[in-house]
Amino acid sequence: MQLSFKSGNIKVVILSAANEKMVADTGYRPDGQWHDVWVEVKFETHGIRNLRASLLGLAYWLTNNPTSRGLLVLVDSRITEDRLHHEWKLAQQTLHPEILERMAVAFAKKKHYVGLPRDLGDDFRVWLDQLVLKESREGKPRESFYAILEVLLHQWLLGKGPMTSEWIMKTVGCSYPTVAASLRRLESTLLRHSDRRVELRYFPKDEWARLLAVSDEVRSTTRFADRSGQPRSVDSLLNRLKRLGRSDIAVGGVIGARHYQPALDLVGTPRLDLSLHSRGKNVDWNFVKQLDPALQETKRRDEPAPLVIHLVRRVRTLFEPGEDRLPWADPVECLLDLHEGRLESQALEFVRSFRTAKRQTS
Repeated sequence: MQLSFKSGNIKVVILSAANEKMVADTGYRPDGQWHDVWVEVKFETHGIRNLRASLLGLAYWLTNNPTSRGLLVLVDSRITEDRLHHEWKLAQQTLHPEILERMAVAFAKKKHYVGLPRDLGDDFRVWLDQLVLKESREGKPRESFYAILEVLLHQWLLGKGPMTSEWIMKTVGCSYPTVAASLRRLESTLLRHSDRRVELRYFPKDEWARLLAVSDEVRSTTRFADRSGQPRSVDSLLNRLKRLGRSDIAVGGVIGARHYQPALDLVGTPRLDLSLHSRGKNVDWNFVKQLDPALQETKRRDEPAPLVIHLVRRVRTLFEPGEDRLPWADPVECLLDLHEGRLESQALEFVRSFRTAKRQTS
């Protein structure tokens, strides 16, 4: 399904079979549709890499829609018009001319647009304002809820005890109403103290299952596959990462789980899971090339990915200091990584290995 607007009203558009297949194959689809115009909205796009990916995704989409046009809207971008013009020239050398003729790029700042095709008119601008507003808000309440759930689970697993709403606000980086609404949703699993502090009574299985279902999206999981045919070992990637000295990148997955529970029954290290602290909408992936120039992003879940990166959006990372200035991802991130790697029995063992969980499940 593709949400879009028409004359200010929201409607549902059923995608064609070809478009549905493309979404399944690539994970890409534009953000909205106005008559024959498909629109992709990107916020604070500062890197050329993201610009190129957006142009390519839109070009793929238009290949499946030969009678449609495509518009990329860059909201609050630092990319200059000169730089965009240079990238457009490169695109002309790569993309089919017929596809490029149906594409356009516009800049948006404070509802002022530069570069919109003139024939779209005022009604389109009203619709575009609504789409930009929708995309700016899309997913934020859900992301905040799951960030709060992760923080509560972190405290519960490590036996940290109850916490105040203010502490949760400062840790996640959200408002008091957001915390209050999230705690109401989790009411049946909470223990409320007389001083208004809260903690989990037990592991909230239902909400955890919902988080697992959307984990890739909530954590903006990105997978990197080897294109050389001679992939580096996990230990090699880890050693290179240590040399970078990055405090905003933490080790999770199997390696992180072993850090917290050395006796955990985990055989081998199939890949390196990292948690990257990133509050902004855009991520600088240049460090991946420093780990291995042969690594490239892949959208295919069935393709082996020796490196998988998950974003941590909250204000406080909850990373644990490690050796060589390389921190450990918090245990909840490690638990999510185990599930995402389909190590279900090991994930259950990991939860039960913490003292608090043992008391609650014994």
